[in-house]
Amino acid sequence: MIDNIKVTFPDGMEKEYLRGIKLIDIAKDFQHQHKSEILGAIVNNDLKELWKELNEDSKVEFIDRGTSYGNRFYARSLVFLFIIAAKEVFTGCKVTVEHSLSKGYYCEVHKTMENDFPLTEEDVTKIEEKMHELVRMELPFIKTRMDNADAMELFKKTGQYDKIAILKYREKKYMNVYSCFGYHDYFYGYMVPSTAYLKTFELRFYAPGLILRFPEKSNPAVIPAFVEQKKLFNIFREFEKWGKILEIENISNLNDAIVENRFQELIYTAEALHEKKIARIADLISNSPDKKKIVLIAGPSSSGKTTFAQRLAVQLRVNGIRPISISIDDYFKNREDSPLDENGEYDFETIDSIDIETFNDVMTRLIKGELVEVPTYNFHKGIREWTGKKLKIAEDQIIIVEGIHGLNEILTHDIPKEKKFKVYISALTHLGVDNYNRIPTSDLRLIRRIVRDFQFRGTDALSTIKRWDSVRRGEDKYIYPYQEEADVMFNSSLAYELCVLKKVALPQLLMINNDVTEYIEAKRLIKFLNYFISAESVGIPTNSILQEFLGQSCFF
Repeated sequence: MIDNIKVTFPDGMEKEYLRGIKLIDIAKDFQHQHKSEILGAIVNNDLKELWKELNEDSKVEFIDRGTSYGNRFYARSLVFLFIIAAKEVFTGCKVTVEHSLSKGYYCEVHKTMENDFPLTEEDVTKIEEKMHELVRMELPFIKTRMDNADAMELFKKTGQYDKIAILKYREKKYMNVYSCFGYHDYFYGYMVPSTAYLKTFELRFYAPGLILRFPEKSNPAVIPAFVEQKKLFNIFREFEKWGKILEIENISNLNDAIVENRFQELIYTAEALHEKKIARIADLISNSPDKKKIVLIAGPSSSGKTTFAQRLAVQLRVNGIRPISISIDDYFKNREDSPLDENGEYDFETIDSIDIETFNDVMTRLIKGELVEVPTYNFHKGIREWTGKKLKIAEDQIIIVEGIHGLNEILTHDIPKEKKFKVYISALTHLGVDNYNRIPTSDLRLIRRIVRDFQFRGTDALSTIKRWDSVRRGEDKYIYPYQEEADVMFNSSLAYELCVLKKVALPQLLMINNDVTEYIEAKRLIKFLNYFISAESVGIPTNSILQEFLGQSCFF
C-alpha cells in the first residue's frame, strides 16, 4: 500500500504526495505561480527550509523573495556567501556585518597580520567575483544540529570566538550550524538550499568597508538604485563609538555587564550619552546664525519622538529659549475629506491627510509674531474645531513640531528653510548577536511597540504584530525617503534596553499560539530575546526615552 499524505495549499487545492517528500520537490509543481524563485515554505503556520521532509498531512504555503520571510532567507544566505568569498580572497581576514545602509548591509573586512591592507575598490571586486564563482558551483548549505560542547570545540578550532561568547549564555543545549565549502557558521534564522539561489547581488566599495546590496521584496529581480546615506552612516559610526565607550559591542558583552554587576553603571553612562547629544542639538539650534523658529522632529514608529521632544525642550530652556509644542494631528483634514488607501480605508499616514495650506498659514503668521487662532482636532467627531484658542510667540520662543512628515519639505513649503531645523530620530542599535548576525533596527522598534501597546493601550502582541507590516509600509513611503533631509540625526537606542524590555515583551509573545501566521514572527522574536539575560528597570531615569515604553516617564 502506498503511504501518502495530503497537502493543502492556500487556494484550497489539495494534493497527495508520498510521505517523506521534501518541500523542494513539491515546490517544483508551484514555481510557475511565483514571480521569483521559491526559497522556503510556511508549513502549518511554521517557517521551514526547503530541505524539510513532510511526514503528515499539512498546510503548505511557499514563499519567494517577494515576501518578508523569503527576503530574510535570501539576505542571510547572501551574507554567508559573502563571508566565504572574503575569506577565500583574503585568508585569515575578519569579516563583520555592521548595519543596514543604502538598501543593503554595510560590512567591513578587517586587516590581519598576514594581510595588512585597508580595503580598496579592487579588493571588493575580487570578493564579488569570488561570490559569483561560488554561485556557479551550486554549493549546498548544510545544516547540522550540534551539542553546545561540540559547537564550541568547532568554533575554537576556527578562531570564531564571537560564536563561543554566544554559547556562554545559551539556554538551549544545542545549536544549528551551517556548513558550506568547508566553512562553518551559526546564523540567526533559515537559509536557502544552495548558493545557486543567490544570483542577484552587488558589492559596492564604501570606505572603510563595503555595502552588500540585494533586491527589495517589492522588486525581487532588480537591485535598487544606490542612494547615498552619509548622515545615517555617520550616526551609526557615532553609536559604534558609544558602544566602545560602554564596552558593549554585542549581546554577550551586555550579558557580562549584568552578571558582573555593572548594569547600573551601564544605564547611567548610556543615559548620559543621550543627554549630552540632546544638549549639543539644543546648542546647534540656539547658536544658529539664522535664528531658527521651528524645530521639526520626525522618525519611524517607536523611536521615542515624544520624549526626545520634551528633553530637547528642557535643553532649549537651559539656553534661554522658551519652546512651545504644536501637534500636526490638529491639522488633519475633516474625515469626510481624508484620502482613501488602496483598500478603500481612510489613509491617515499620507501627507495628503493633512491640511497643509492651513498649517503653513498658521506657522508663517506665528513666526512673524502675530496673534493666531489655532485649531484642535476632534478625533471622536473626525473634524477640526476652532474654539478660540490663540497663540503668539515672543522673540525668545521657538515652535517644536513632532510628526512623521516633519522632514518632507512639502509640509512647511511656505516657511523659509533658514528658519527650520529638522531632526530625524530612530532607534539604530549597533549591537549584534555576533560578528555576522546583526540586530535589525526594526526588531528593536517592534519590541518597544509591543511593550508600549500592552502597557498603555491594552493591546496584545498578536494585534501589534498584525499591524506592523502596514506601519513599515508607511515608514518606507513617508519617512525614510526624507531622512537625509535632516539637519541632525539622533539615535534613541540604548545599549541596555532589550534586557529590560524582555521582561514585558517575552510573556506577551509566548501567548501567541501556532494556529495563526503571526506565530512565525513571535517565534523569531522569542528566540531573539532569549539571547539576553533579563534585567530590572530599577535605576532607569524617569526622563529616559525607554520610560516612554515602560510607563514610568516623568513627561506623561
